[in-house]
Amino acid sequence: MSEIITAIGLVLVIEGLAYALIPGGMKQILAMMADMPDDKIRNTGLVAVAAGVAVVWLARTFLAGS
Repeated sequence: MSEIITAIGLVLVIEGLAYALIPGGMKQILAMMADMPDDKIRNTGLVAVAAGVAVVWLARTFLAGS
């Protein structure tokens, strides 16, 4: 359970850094997303999920003994 809470905390840190460091860029990204079709946003999200699962799997497989 602590790993899930840690992961959520890291997501919030990374997301918060993006908004803190490049607020104008984040506004532009959000404006572009508002104009995107739903299926493109959905597919982008699914690719991000797959990449995240792959990173977690690779880390757990190859860095577990470190």
